[in-house]
Amino acid sequence: MAENSNYLTAEGIKKLQEELDYLITVRRPEVARQIAEAKADGDVSENAGYSEAKDAQAFTEGRILTLKTILANAVIIKENGSKETVDLGAKVTIRDSMFGDDETYTIVGSTEVDPVNGRISLKSPIGRALMGHRVGERVQVQTPGGVRQFEIVEIA
Repeated sequence: MAENSNYLTAEGIKKLQEELDYLITVRRPEVARQIAEAKADGDVSENAGYSEAKDAQAFTEGRILTLKTILANAVIIKENGSKETVDLGAKVTIRDSMFGDDETYTIVGSTEVDPVNGRISLKSPIGRALMGHRVGERVQVQTPGGVRQFEIVEIA
């Protein structure tokens, strides 16, 4: 896996492209209007509206550059990859050996991480530990609370 690559699902790419389109076609012109209106008010050195608009412009332009870079280095992953081993895009159900609880995660690139919705990075401790393993195998994960052991129950 290349270091500069951004591993994204097709859905993730679509969301980022929509955000980029919005920033370019809607937000950028809004900010430009705000700057023009603030300049029209006179002295910009003590104009809070001008200062806020310039901050908004800097944030918007920075986000546009970030999104363009992410999308330029995007590598599309399949959400339902190999069902034999855990790989990027796999949906994995694991069982905590200590508590017996089952948890399901989808392994994604760092751009799409959303732990609340079960989307963890392949670079996270659990993601790294699961990669390449099969159903029935046990993996150990170093957590802040110590080493935990999980069994892979299902790969979808």
